[in-house]
Amino acid sequence: MRTALNRCVLAATGLALLAAGTWLATADPALGTRMPAWWPQLPGDVTFLSPARVLDLRSRAWWTPTVLAASVAATALGALWCARQFHGGGRSTIALPAPGSTVRARALEEAVARDAAALDGVARCRARVLPRRGRITVRLHLWLQPDTTPDAVLPGVTRLLGRAESAAAPCPVHGRVRLSARSHQVPHVR
Repeated sequence: MRTALNRCVLAATGLALLAAGTWLATADPALGTRMPAWWPQLPGDVTFLSPARVLDLRSRAWWTPTVLAASVAATALGALWCARQFHGGGRSTIALPAPGSTVRARALEEAVARDAAALDGVARCRARVLPRRGRITVRLHLWLQPDTTPDAVLPGVTRLLGRAESAAAPCPVHGRVRLSARSHQVPHVR
């Protein structure tokens, strides 16, 4: 839910900036003289680029192609980044060694997370399985219980990743583990 909200806010912000940029690009040059009195102005007619400097830059042959190329590149990179936000991240099926058998990446995530959460010293776990180009990446985020050291948990995690690798035999499994400690905070009463 939070990811969807973030994407909606990102899209709304992008559309607002696109509308504002389009309006500014197509606005009348005399717009500055018609701005309201509350519009911020720098004292003493100090501007970043004076009108004479802007005209000088526009008269140069390199200015227009450079501004257009930079704008197109920024727009393309922004659109690519936005499209990657909506991409599911390779949540597909994983082929198993038995002929014609597959497993959903989401099901494997749930199984790995359940097994990791059952380890001694682990308070909770979040798992992500990413099948990519003939290999599987398993990302685990483990929250350790108070007073549990990583040394006590890592052998169990290693065994868990070994079982995942034997289950997906032809594909190598790469594991990434992130450990976080649960705080010792005492709830405050107001």
